[in-house]
Amino acid sequence: QVQLVESGGGSVQAGGSLRLSCAASGDTSSTYCMGWFRQAPGKARERVAARDNRDGNTYYADSVKGRFTLSRDTTENTLYLQMNSLKPEDTAMYHCAGRTGTCFLSPDLYNLWGQGTLVTFSS
Repeated sequence: QVQLVESGGGSVQAGGSLRLSCAASGDTSSTYCMGWFRQAPGKARERVAARDNRDGNTYYADSVKGRFTLSRDTTENTLYLQMNSLKPEDTAMYHCAGRTGTCFLSPDLYNLWGQGTLVTFSS
């Protein structure tokens, strides 16, 4: 049973940075795709970034390209999301997710989820 635990959320000002972490435990050998989704109040959950561990291909939402960077530490089995130049519209609950197979866009196709970590803005 794979478990995902996120951390690193918090309150930031516009232009600030945060690094989210997703620690995976259990047998992750078949969890080929790992990524981050976010859900803002009243909005659908959207994929922010994902990485296919089989070939290293990484995918980003257009809204975060150039600002967010996804990386993976294989020794610690941890996925990171470095978020720079944060904007108020980045406010959301961020969830780590995984699945066996291709990195699809739809959150409905991911079977592994963490509890989420909240990113908010302070004026």
